[in-house]
Amino acid sequence: MAYVYLLFAIGTEIFGTSLLKATDGFTRLWPTMGCLGGYAVSILALSLAVQRGMNVSIGYAIWSGLGTTLIVLISVFFLHQPVSAVQIGGMVLVIAGVVALNLGGAH
Repeated sequence: MAYVYLLFAIGTEIFGTSLLKATDGFTRLWPTMGCLGGYAVSILALSLAVQRGMNVSIGYAIWSGLGTTLIVLISVFFLHQPVSAVQIGGMVLVIAGVVALNLGGAH
């Protein structure tokens, strides 16, 4: 059940982050409410994942790493923002770091 909460936390964090540009510096009400609401629900779901037995370091690593990677992919494929080889290498390193943390925490 902890991983269900974690996946929901990642999804709502991605939702909130995807709205950042639309908030226009938090001057547009509804995109701002959606953005802040997405972040609030994301943190709540992440805390529930931890409460349900997930290790904080593992949960946060997956939440932040997968969220970051998915936001980069969304920005490239849907917002048509350019991506460089260095950025792709950075995403690979983020994913490798999350995998390493999970392997190190699996006893």
